[in-house]
Amino acid sequence: FMVVNDAGRPKVQVEYKGETKSFYPEEVSSMVLTKMKEIAEAYLGKTVTNAVVTVPAYFNDSQRQATKDAGTIAGLNVLRIINEPTAAAIAYGLDK
Repeated sequence: FMVVNDAGRPKVQVEYKGETKSFYPEEVSSMVLTKMKEIAEAYLGKTVTNAVVTVPAYFNDSQRQATKDAGTIAGLNVLRIINEPTAAAIAYGLDK
């Protein structure tokens, strides 16, 4: 893959089946979230619409917004964006 400049915005350029495709970072993230949504739906046996998404603690506001946008592209209603350390603490507390 290559990272290319598209009018001041980064795009990831890949060759797939002999064809060159370009994606914004939000699109790549949305592909990951879409797959995670499909896996969750298969496990739960019902449709997933709402999500809480974790991001690294060092993400800035624009990165957090891009993550929220990726969730929207993936068909999710992103209820909250929380830091990964916070999510780990919450998960630890659930076992207590």
